[in-house]
Amino acid sequence: MANADTDGRIATFLRNSGYLRKWLLLGVAIGVIAGLGAVAFYLALTYTTEFLLGHLADYDVPTAYGDGNNPGASGFSRAWAIPVVTTLGALASAAIVARFAPEARGHGTDDAIEAVHTDPRAIRGRVVLVKMIASALTIGSGGSGGREGPTAQISAGFGSLLTRRLNLSDDDGRVAVSMGIGSGIGAIFGAPLGGAVLAASIVYRQDFDYRSLIPGFITSGTAYAVYGAVLGFEPLFGALVPDYTFDPAGLPWFLLIGIVSAATGYLYARTFYATVRLSQRIPIPGGSVLKPALGGLLVGLLALAIPQVLSSGYGWVQLAADESTLMAIPLWVVVILPVAKIVATSLSIGTGGSGGIFGPGVVIGCFLGAATWRLAELAGAPALPAGPGVFIVIAMMACFGSVAHAPLAVMIMVAEMTASFSVIPAAIIAVGVAYLLITRTDVSIYRAQRMNREAAAAERAGVTPPAAY
Repeated sequence: MANADTDGRIATFLRNSGYLRKWLLLGVAIGVIAGLGAVAFYLALTYTTEFLLGHLADYDVPTAYGDGNNPGASGFSRAWAIPVVTTLGALASAAIVARFAPEARGHGTDDAIEAVHTDPRAIRGRVVLVKMIASALTIGSGGSGGREGPTAQISAGFGSLLTRRLNLSDDDGRVAVSMGIGSGIGAIFGAPLGGAVLAASIVYRQDFDYRSLIPGFITSGTAYAVYGAVLGFEPLFGALVPDYTFDPAGLPWFLLIGIVSAATGYLYARTFYATVRLSQRIPIPGGSVLKPALGGLLVGLLALAIPQVLSSGYGWVQLAADESTLMAIPLWVVVILPVAKIVATSLSIGTGGSGGIFGPGVVIGCFLGAATWRLAELAGAPALPAGPGVFIVIAMMACFGSVAHAPLAVMIMVAEMTASFSVIPAAIIAVGVAYLLITRTDVSIYRAQRMNREAAAAERAGVTPPAAY
């Protein structure tokens, strides 16, 4: 009773507060939870990876600059253990999800976006804990997934909890959950500005929710401060391209990267959701557990030929950005890796495993840029940058930014993750081309996105049927 009275007093206080005070208080509260959630998941994933892949499979996983900058190993000393670990990790993850929170399967961000549009009170508290454990098992055992999905669901879930407990209006609840999505992703990637912009853009394909932008600054900045105070403020990938100067002679290359990024992003979304549909149609007893396990087995077998598909893959991005280590990777691996990572992510998450799809999109874009640079360098093409970093950063922005229908947010986030804001004048060309090409299709990596604010409002009012996803 006392808790109900306290909640009622807080709710009344917030409802009677002006815009500034309300969103300052809510923004800081959501940001603190987002930052702590990002820290908790980062540590859970780190220890799980060290035990499952490191101890059980005896594989030294490469890590990015902000994660320790460990070059890792390019091969396996205990190759037979890799598919065993990926299978068992996926099996354990799927069993936990099936038993405690079936809605925690998949990448999670779509569920949070759907809550924004339909019911911002709908995210159950238990989903947050289940998602964290299941994703740590999936990715830590070698499944191809990103760490942003669980952190987005943690902070979005807290926004949903506040909406329920404080009886916020639906409009305020939608903003709170959107802020949670952006701040969670921004915190785990060390990209607070990009996270704030993402909060305002990720829920629509062709629109921008300005109501979420300014409160998102508060939430994302708070989350970043909390996360960085514990784990440090270094960019995830260090300064990949700190001092690039725009060269007009490179315009054809930026156009080309935009075109191939759109094609690759399109392939990513189509392959991922084709895998989801196929997995749902295959009649296997206990399929909600066995299908992810089968996906884990196939990823482990694929990794025996291409180790770069394992886990998040951020360490391989770090290695690819350096010319000497990129040249040490066989050319056929660099060229085929974008497709191999798409397949691995589809098998890991599309079959019902738990993890994000943003992170793999960054790795796919990285090796798309790396492959373009290596092939052009091999052919002696003119106007190439001195190293692969420029192509890698631009392709990371264009590939996922286009298919996520969040070009500005992803461009800012990648610039923050790589400390490479100098690349933006060149990147806006590639990102713009890629996004314009994607908008000619009906494809998005986030199916819960609505077309725009007007379509979403009409759907909620029952004027039109739900938009085609």
